[in-house]
Amino acid sequence: MKLQTEQAQLDRLFQSLADPYRRAMVTRLVKGPASMSELSAMLHLALPSTLKHLQVLENGGMVASSKQGRVRTFAIDRQGLATMQSWLTEHQRQLNAGFDRLEALMRATPEEKQP
Repeated sequence: MKLQTEQAQLDRLFQSLADPYRRAMVTRLVKGPASMSELSAMLHLALPSTLKHLQVLENGGMVASSKQGRVRTFAIDRQGLATMQSWLTEHQRQLNAGFDRLEALMRATPEEKQP
């Protein structure tokens, strides 16, 4: 059951980054929190469209929001980035281990002599 939950979380994280507008928002938010209006102006999007993208990012676990008065501010959710980084690191480790095994096999195999 835990594996299914982790897979579902990864699915939401990667899906939230599948759109270029959302990736641009994440790129901006890595620099620091921003209001919905700031993000909307930066991307030349209407506020309702910006809100929909931010909701996808928030539901995916990439951003968190807070509201102070009438201003909603968004910031990167470090846990979402850590989850993705962990997944990528593990797959990179497995890929490197495969290359290491291939290299060891190639070293152990004598070269054929050319006539």
